[in-house]
Amino acid sequence: MDTAPKSGVIELDDVSKIYRTGPIEVAALRNVSMRIDDNEFVAIVGPSGSGKSTLMHILGCLDVPTSGAFRLGGHDVGAFDENRLADVRNTFIGFVFQQFNLLAYLPAWRNVELPLVYARVRPAERRQRAMAALATVGLADRAHHRPGELSGGQQQRVAIARALVTEPAMLLADEPTGNLDSASTADVLDLLDELHASGRTIVLITHEADVAARAQRTVRIHDGQIWHAPSMDRDATPIHAGSPTSGVGA
Repeated sequence: MDTAPKSGVIELDDVSKIYRTGPIEVAALRNVSMRIDDNEFVAIVGPSGSGKSTLMHILGCLDVPTSGAFRLGGHDVGAFDENRLADVRNTFIGFVFQQFNLLAYLPAWRNVELPLVYARVRPAERRQRAMAALATVGLADRAHHRPGELSGGQQQRVAIARALVTEPAMLLADEPTGNLDSASTADVLDLLDELHASGRTIVLITHEADVAARAQRTVRIHDGQIWHAPSMDRDATPIHAGSPTSGVGA
C-alpha cells in the first residue's frame, strides 16, 4: 500500500510528548491539537522551554508523540517505519535552521545539491536543480562562492535553497532569522513570503513577535500547550488543559 502523503495537510490530535529519566517524567507537549492546511504560512511562537522545539521535531518527523495522532496528508505518521520516515524527511519536508549548517569547503551550489546526492540523483541533474534553487533565492550569481565569502543573510538563503532543492511540500523553518541582523532578517522574511505566494506551505518556529507577524496565522505555545489568547497574559487559557507535570521541555 502506498503510504506517501498526497497533500501537505498536517493534523495533530491530542498529541503529548513525555520524556522519562528513571522515575522522573517531563511533559514537553500536553494534549496538543492543531491543523495546518496546504499553502498556509503559520508561525509557532513561544518562549524558551515552551515546547515549540519538541513540536517542531514531531512536525518534522524527527521524533514521535508519546500519545495522540499525527497525520500528514491523511496518513498516520505513527504507522510509518524508519525507512518511510526518512523518505518523508528527505522529500516531503525542507528544513531551515538558525545555524546555516553549510559545509565551509564547498561552494554554494555544492551545498545546495547535497540532499540530491543522498537521494542518488545523477550529477548533471543535481547541478541543474541546485542552480535553479539558487536562482529562486536570488543567488545564482553566488553559486561558486564558499560560505565564508557570503554574508549571513546570503548563507541563510543558500540554506533555504538547499531545503527547496528536493521540491518539498512543506518548509519547516526553526528560528531562521536568529543569527541575522535586521536587514538580513527582512530579506529572509521577504523570501519566505515569496515562497508562500508561490504555493509552498511554511511553518515558522520563532520566539520573536515581529517575525511571527509575517505569517498568515500565529499558533502560541506555552507550557507545552496551545493557547487561545493572542498574548501570553494571565487571562490566556489553553485549548487542552493537561494534568500538572514535573517540567516542560524546550
